[in-house]
Amino acid sequence: MTIPTISGAQVGGTAGLPLLVCGPSLGTSAVALWSATAEMLTGHFHVVAWDLPGHGHNRAEVTSGFTMSELAEGVQAFIDGVLAERGEPGGSYHYAGDSIGGAVGLQLMLDQPARITAAVLACTAARIGDETMWRERAALVRAAGSSVMVETSARRWFAPGFVDEHPVAAAALLHSVGDTDPAGYAAVCDALATFDVRADLARIGTPVIALAGAYDLATPVAAMAELAHGIDDGRLVVLDRVAHLAPAEAPAETARIIREAAQIQPSAGIEPAVVTVADRRTAGMAMRRAVLGDEHVDRATAAATDLTREFQEFITDYAWGGIWTRPGLDRRSRSMITLTALIARAHHEELAMHLRAARTNGLTDDEIKEVIMQSAIYCGVPDANTAFRIAQQTLHGPDGRTTR
Repeated sequence: MTIPTISGAQVGGTAGLPLLVCGPSLGTSAVALWSATAEMLTGHFHVVAWDLPGHGHNRAEVTSGFTMSELAEGVQAFIDGVLAERGEPGGSYHYAGDSIGGAVGLQLMLDQPARITAAVLACTAARIGDETMWRERAALVRAAGSSVMVETSARRWFAPGFVDEHPVAAAALLHSVGDTDPAGYAAVCDALATFDVRADLARIGTPVIALAGAYDLATPVAAMAELAHGIDDGRLVVLDRVAHLAPAEAPAETARIIREAAQIQPSAGIEPAVVTVADRRTAGMAMRRAVLGDEHVDRATAAATDLTREFQEFITDYAWGGIWTRPGLDRRSRSMITLTALIARAHHEELAMHLRAARTNGLTDDEIKEVIMQSAIYCGVPDANTAFRIAQQTLHGPDGRTTR
């Protein structure tokens, strides 16, 4: 057995606060990935992030390979050291991880089921890629060095526009790829090659929020939905304008989700901000764009007239800002409810729009099928028959090919 040496750094808060442990993505340093999110959690957590072997602050020589279980054991040893320094030997902690950091979180919850209080697993999956891909990447990096992955990472890590809008953050993350020890990078690839805990998800009893990026190609929304649904207390949240590095791309949203997972309330003595109509309308427009897409919203807004403009504002305010932004249900659940209601009332144009939105919110075609099947019983077979026809045309086109 090979237990790799894990080291890391404090990236926020003080030791007197609850411990939050953050895990990295392959090729990143913990500081570059988590600092922006940690800054927004400073008053709530003692934030410590760990680095993969050969990454960031972790410069211990990598001389042999390891499995994901062994990597998780090394991470747990590092965490135990932090807890001992805090005077809490053997204590519990909150966990957040991105990509392989999230996969390690899954392994920790399987191997050490009582230790993690709550977890946010971003841009990850119970099975990431396939063995051939990881073996080939490991061989490439061993032969050509880690810098060979910089260009590929730039395309895969960030949603459109992020590099132009946040050049310093993007440069720091991409620099961490080239600065990674090739032996460490390759060893992590080999560990991921055989990692697959899909059959074990039901054993996880920890509350988990799966945080997906709408633009993530490496661990797409469907893979994160599989993860969230496989865990008894799992929930999926999809972030718009995010690809594979949610803590860097959307630090405010990531921090909010972490606080929510840990059930952290506003600090004592601080009154919640009053939500104005303008605030609600702004939040509603953001949600409307996230669910329906910029193209649809821009088209609807441009088509507004003096007769319809106030109605458009009403929908944005009350439907999207007042209901869709409520925390009681996730977007997947709201999509299921909306589809059923539209089928029942025969609102076919709206149904087509919300079928596309359901895809954006993480529903698979099989889940959409089940919603329509359920509707056949409670709404009527003719309604379901029409819904299936609209779904076929909307999701797969007249030639049967999947549309996106």
